Amino acid sequence: MEAKASARYIRVTPMKARRVVNLIRGQQANEALAILKFAPQAASEPVFKVLESAVANARQTAERDGLAFKQEDLVVSAAYVDEGPTMKRFQPRAQGRAYRINKRTSHVTVVVATPEKEEVR
Repeated sequence: MEAKASARYIRVTPMKARRVVNLIRGQQANEALAILKFAPQAASEPVFKVLESAVANARQTAERDGLAFKQEDLVVSAAYVDEGPTMKRFQPRAQGRAYRINKRTSHVTVVVATPEKEEVR
């Protein structure tokens, strides 16, 4: 079973968000939520919300399909950050010059799945 959640146009630079996402990739969902809850980075809050949403989506999918759901079995199988549109702003500088400020945005996607159990012969 696999479930996905994404948040778009988050006002965090993609480079900073990738640092946080790299912490949780491959972890169990409960462990990843605990890591994000206590991570000092500002980007951990939106990533935490996306991961919670992915777990909730997995729960909904399991209920819809009539499958047994255990949150302990979920693993963050994929997590990535894509670059969103950049807002360009200008700040006045000395001698009438203008200085461009790029306000970057991110698209965060998290996929949780239950690991496939291999058959033993």
